Amino acid sequence: MSSAGHVLVRAFIGVVTLTLAAACSRDAAAPPADNSRVARNVLLITIDTLRADRVGAYGYSAARTPALDALARSGVRFDAAYAAAPITLTSHASLMTGRYPPGHGARHNGMRVDSRIPTIADVLAQQGFATAAFIAAFPLDRRFGLSKGFQIYSDRMPRGEDGRPANERPGRMVVDEAMDWIGGHLHQRFFVWVHLFEPHAPYGNPADPSEARRPVAVRYDDEIAEADRQMGRLIDALGDSRHDTLIVAAADHGEAFGEHGEISHSVFTYDTTLRVPLLVAGPGVPAGQTVEQIASLVDIAPTIAARTGLPRFDADGINLSPALTGGTLPARTLYAESFAPLLDFGWSPLRTLRDERWKYIAAPKPELYDLQHDPAETDNLVATETTRASELARRTDGVSSATLAPHAAAPDREALARLQALGYVATSTGGTDRADPKDRRELAAHLAEVTSGELRGPELERALREILKQDPSNPQAHVRLGYVLVAKGRCRDAVTQFRAAIAEHLPSVDAHLGLAGCAMSDGQRDVAERTLRLAEQIEPNNPVVLANLGIAISDGGRPADGLPFLQHALSFDPDLHQARFSLAVAYGRLGRRDDAAREAAELLRRLPESAPQRPEVERLLAAVRPPSD
Repeated sequence: MSSAGHVLVRAFIGVVTLTLAAACSRDAAAPPADNSRVARNVLLITIDTLRADRVGAYGYSAARTPALDALARSGVRFDAAYAAAPITLTSHASLMTGRYPPGHGARHNGMRVDSRIPTIADVLAQQGFATAAFIAAFPLDRRFGLSKGFQIYSDRMPRGEDGRPANERPGRMVVDEAMDWIGGHLHQRFFVWVHLFEPHAPYGNPADPSEARRPVAVRYDDEIAEADRQMGRLIDALGDSRHDTLIVAAADHGEAFGEHGEISHSVFTYDTTLRVPLLVAGPGVPAGQTVEQIASLVDIAPTIAARTGLPRFDADGINLSPALTGGTLPARTLYAESFAPLLDFGWSPLRTLRDERWKYIAAPKPELYDLQHDPAETDNLVATETTRASELARRTDGVSSATLAPHAAAPDREALARLQALGYVATSTGGTDRADPKDRRELAAHLAEVTSGELRGPELERALREILKQDPSNPQAHVRLGYVLVAKGRCRDAVTQFRAAIAEHLPSVDAHLGLAGCAMSDGQRDVAERTLRLAEQIEPNNPVVLANLGIAISDGGRPADGLPFLQHALSFDPDLHQARFSLAVAYGRLGRRDDAAREAAELLRRLPESAPQRPEVERLLAAVRPPSD
């Protein structure tokens, strides 16, 4: 796997009360009837971007998934399981909280999970479980709120020679850490979550020119096979404790290879990206069973709670235990959404409601599919099933509107760049009269190509300008073009693009950072500071905003005023190297030589030996080190 970058938008979204059918109301996770069914431990495995129909247990004849297939044989396979959103953070947040996206607030990558909402890790930790998570990619970084309840949250990515963190890490590295942790906690009840990122694009090694000549489907299957190998190692590490451990394996979303005009995932809510594998095995779970009723990833948390003997877990999802033991689940509807079209491109979001047969997609041009006769979702019946469509539209609006709260924030430059390389982008909040993503399919595919990281220099600028000809108000294209122009030293032209993004009433921290950077390069420190303070209002605890604000204030001749911002930034992210360097300089200017030397030495400790910044830091350390040293 490579480590490209992706764009995120961070936003604070208020908790929205769901009004689904009564069967979807808060579920009492009643414990299993007898202690023989209570799991002592829980192993949760999520494999990013894994389509159910590429797993052997789901009928794929060319699959190389022996670990997944063996887990299916030893437990229960859910044939109709669906994500609550086709994107990494939002889907995992729903899985961990048992809430649909309106209830946890992380409507897109780069947003934050509402800290008031308990996670399954929270509840298990309170019951005395040792809890740990081992994360393979930046979209699930602790800054976005999923570390809540975990005593160990291993999300640090390896660093390159330039000292910058990668955006993902190999599954072998993740599983090695998880195996070590499990080995040290077999004496107590534990809950461990392991996230594997291999199947996520780019598939294979993009640095190898020969990779491009191999079919995409083959490279995707290779990545799935590697994730499966690591999953097998992980399960084997349980040893005898396997018999006491509830094992849940799922994907966060699927992947599109041109179906419905989509490449990758995140924009549309068709089943190519919403249907996921879901396998459950462990104490009291019969082997080799299949459940055909619909299930959602929001059901995982209440099910784990029930299978571990907890009296209750407040969730939108339900306890799947009846289905695990041969019973049936209540009739209900499931919700899913994609706010990526709004937050990335300024288009209309998509909201989806489904039952066992019907699926409704709320959009400017709504869609209704009879899944029993049209599982590929090709025959839109909204014009002929008008009564049904109107009722489902009303119920969908009851779950969530198509707009976001006015305080919704956007991504910082660092988070934006790192998420772009993984294929994500984000910039905005609400609005009306927005384009239907279906009408922008070709443009969306073009944007996916542009944000893949494969275009550079003049090619990238031309592609972005072409997109803006077709979609002049596209905030993502404006922000991206702005940074392309900054890289060329054309700040004056870049400012126009950043301002155009902000003018769309989609508050972009990244656009403000771009404006501030251009102001700094032009010697307008007061303008830079004012712009950064606006960014701070959008997202008060954004470490990159805080760091830049501290640097602008300190370098502007007020080091004492800049210190709190630099310190605050480093409290969120201790690996912001420029912030630590500026903090050392600020201490030096204030005559606090011991503090300056401490920060410079800490920076040297964190920088790789080959980092080009080391000589400058060494000179600073020599200048501020107290004479007695």
